[in-house]
Amino acid sequence: MRIAIDASRCTVPNPTGTERYALELIRAIIRRNSQHNLILYFRDQPAADLFPSSNYIIQRVIPIRRAWTHIRFAAALWAERPDVTFVPAHTLPVGFPGRAVVTIHDLGYRYFPQAHPARQRQYLDLTTRYSAARASVILADSQATAHDLTQFYGTSADKIRVLYPGVTPLPSGDVSVMRQRYHLPEQYWLFIGTLQPRKNIARLVGAFRQWQHTHPNDSTGLVLAGGQGWLYDPTWAEGVAGVTITGYIEEADKGTLYAGARALVFPSLYEGFGFPVIEAMHAGTPVIASNTSSLPELVGEAGLLVDPLNAGSIAGAMARLSDDPSLADRLRSAGREQAAHFTWEQAADNALTALEHAAR
Repeated sequence: MRIAIDASRCTVPNPTGTERYALELIRAIIRRNSQHNLILYFRDQPAADLFPSSNYIIQRVIPIRRAWTHIRFAAALWAERPDVTFVPAHTLPVGFPGRAVVTIHDLGYRYFPQAHPARQRQYLDLTTRYSAARASVILADSQATAHDLTQFYGTSADKIRVLYPGVTPLPSGDVSVMRQRYHLPEQYWLFIGTLQPRKNIARLVGAFRQWQHTHPNDSTGLVLAGGQGWLYDPTWAEGVAGVTITGYIEEADKGTLYAGARALVFPSLYEGFGFPVIEAMHAGTPVIASNTSSLPELVGEAGLLVDPLNAGSIAGAMARLSDDPSLADRLRSAGREQAAHFTWEQAADNALTALEHAAR
């Protein structure tokens, strides 16, 4: 087969979860593929070593600053006429030939419309609705996303396949150097992600204050690691002692940041797939996460699940870890076992199977 792949997300300077997904899944598909011709399309020139070497790949760069998907990529597909097109990030072109597979990561904008600018929300709704209808096969990051597609867009469950992303263990360095670089306390609870309303930052800070009140002799701080997102509010942590806001964290520092944390506290209100949860487990860091959306699927029995709408529930889980060192040890061990289930090799094999099915 000739498989056209939208690889435009792989050259983004500061990648988020969607960009990392596209890059790592395409890399794994290249490694696992031994028969199909893969045509990778980019907006920007990729680095020479961005992907593994393979005799089965062709790279095409089609630069344009705006409407790349719907103009240049679509035109390239009309010229190439591949057997199947794969878009790993939500949006299929409007008007292109043949069959397609698309990954839809989450429908968070349906749950939290206020967390997106109006124009962006309308675009997400229209393009996701269109992509779900146009695709021959949809890859969903979780059972939660698959359920949302059926609930909001009436998508047939028969065309949806749950494909959990792989999560690669992050390298860890000298924790003391990392603490100094980001001005972190000796002990800290960690949140990592874009600081925006959906991440429930205000309630997390409130839970931290409750925990401080019940543990006055414990100097553990709260580290909020990540860039400021849409509707970020500085009052979420204003005047709260012990809170450190780092700003954007370099990818090379994340593994060390996880390794130095007392626990990851991730009470997000909605996640199609929560990469930080699995990354923390790989690092042997205990996890506290919400009992909503995809997070129970990811955590299983290997972490503490809390009600994200109840600061007392979050604070209670923090207290359990503070007061029971043996619980933290059990979660470290269980977390590593749970994280091992999420591999890019398995994801790539499932993606190739879906592409072959769609082409038929």
